Amino acid sequence: MAIKVYGVAMSSNVVRVIAALNEKGLDYELVPVNLAAGEHKKPEFLALNPFGQIPAFEDGDVKIFESRAISRYVATAYKSTGDDLLPAKTPAEVAALECWLEVEPQHISEPISKVLFELQIKPLLSMTTDPATVEAESEKLGKVLDVYEARLSESKYLAGDAFTLADLNLMPYVYNLSLSSKAELMTSRPHFKKWWDEVSARPAWQKTAASIKL
Repeated sequence: MAIKVYGVAMSSNVVRVIAALNEKGLDYELVPVNLAAGEHKKPEFLALNPFGQIPAFEDGDVKIFESRAISRYVATAYKSTGDDLLPAKTPAEVAALECWLEVEPQHISEPISKVLFELQIKPLLSMTTDPATVEAESEKLGKVLDVYEARLSESKYLAGDAFTLADLNLMPYVYNLSLSSKAELMTSRPHFKKWWDEVSARPAWQKTAASIKL
């Protein structure tokens, strides 16, 4: 049975799952969910994700929701396929990986999501961008990016010397930021920019980025 990802390719959370699948070289089917028509709130979809949010995921009998849980499943279930996204072995390596996996949802997800909502989503919905919100959230985002910058000044990747799920989970947000009018938040931080230039050149990400529709 084919792997199925339910959602739309403009969603950062859906892209996170697709990026993990592409890193593993896995075939999948993207099943469109018409959010405008409320398909994500209908019983058929709620059977896959009871919270009525994208993405939802099926791999045979395995059904999962929440993008980070899905990407971790992909990295774990297909550990020996493609590059190992969870290579940590020692307690210190595991701790570093878990730390930076947590930083993304706990610290950067909210401000970067709010910036991108104002700059990219609102115009698509014929809504007016609020400049005050953009600036306030950009200030918060900048402070978090300073922490990333410091980390990447001493480490090639977020969890150490190898590309891991901690890097991958962050990439959809950074990609969208790089296309926005606030791209200088990342380009002005040399170590962060160097990291982005390297991870975004990965063939799997190039394939992923080609599928993103904004």
